[in-house]
Amino acid sequence: MPGDHDVKTEAAGIRSTTGSLGLTAAIALVMGNMIGSGVFLLPASLAPFGWNGVIGWFATITGALVLAYVLSRLTRARPSPGGPAGFVTDAFGKTAGFFISWIYLVSLWTSVVTIAVAAVSYLSSMVPFLGRGEHVPALAAIALLWLMTLINLRGTRAAGQFQIVTLALKVIPLLVVIVLAVYVLSNGKAQLPTFDASLVHTGAINGAATLTLWALLGFESASVAAARVRNPEVNVARATLWGTALTGVLYLMVCSAIALLLPSDVAAHSAAPFATFVARFLDGDVATLVALFAVISCIGALNGWTLLQAEMMRDMAARSLLPHWFAETDARGTARRALLISAVVASFFAAMNASRTMQALFEYLLLLSTSATLWLYLACALAALKLGVARIPALIGALYALWTLWGAGIGASGLSFVLMVLGLPIWLWLKRNELD
Repeated sequence: MPGDHDVKTEAAGIRSTTGSLGLTAAIALVMGNMIGSGVFLLPASLAPFGWNGVIGWFATITGALVLAYVLSRLTRARPSPGGPAGFVTDAFGKTAGFFISWIYLVSLWTSVVTIAVAAVSYLSSMVPFLGRGEHVPALAAIALLWLMTLINLRGTRAAGQFQIVTLALKVIPLLVVIVLAVYVLSNGKAQLPTFDASLVHTGAINGAATLTLWALLGFESASVAAARVRNPEVNVARATLWGTALTGVLYLMVCSAIALLLPSDVAAHSAAPFATFVARFLDGDVATLVALFAVISCIGALNGWTLLQAEMMRDMAARSLLPHWFAETDARGTARRALLISAVVASFFAAMNASRTMQALFEYLLLLSTSATLWLYLACALAALKLGVARIPALIGALYALWTLWGAGIGASGLSFVLMVLGLPIWLWLKRNELD
């Protein structure tokens, strides 16, 4: 293809400066990928958990920060292996690196569908037709997937600039909810439910923590896209830690406020919890505006995850974990083939589950995406232990990943493991071609 970079050059670790991301864009990538569908739909899923959900948030934020710290230390110690999955290859060999890379790629495909469904859910509060019928939500989600693919086909720089703009916009509804929550609490218009220790249970905390982790998935984004970040040895670590900490604080305040201040049955059955919260305590017109910003937020996250899924395929091909033609990029540094194939596979995931209702589709894909990503987090923590990097945090991170895998349930975690094993034919085919 004219203008393509040489695949061997990419595989050797020479980074293209075309469309490279600075520290601000890298932080925007991390926060933009984390602040997406999770924060805008999770209050509905967390409402039945009550204070267990708040405790679950503390557990999740702590676990995510520990894992983010481990990733940042690995990036400083070994800046060239190829992101999180590259650390696993470095520690345990190419076979382990392939299967962890594969399941993480699957998690990216399911994540973009989950985010697109969330965007459609908020759009349906303004355009009711999108929430009706058996297949309409899935078809609308597929349309959004391809729109973001077209934006990313314009190049990494265009995707990065779009990410910065949408991050600035998506913070607005978070701040509105925080200010409104403080206002209604101070004026006695709403009260937090009484904390009852007898209602706090380990199982409920574990279940809530698994749901909340979905909202914090993406703190590894800068590591995955390290080849597109300037001065990655410094900027990847900074973007990872700052992005995770800032997002965690925002999430704790916002999701807890909505889940606790709205009546549980109202929050649990809302297709747009942010808009429901604002409409109840402020104004319906403002609620519509908040819903619009929520859609923008989801679209911004969808843009970032679309970039990541293509970058992951490109990186795997550069490390000979997928056919080399996936590693080829155009003159703008865009992995066009990886982008298009990813969009096709993600559309397939959406079509497969088209018969589910909006909320059921969201929660099913949420748990599947979370458990699939947890295999990467667990493997990176174990890799850090093997490589002697941040051993105590790595041990805590590994235990946290195992605890959350258990919380996701045997259905989601078991299916994610099966999806990992389904990569075996690809691996055997690659090994056979390597021997030929």
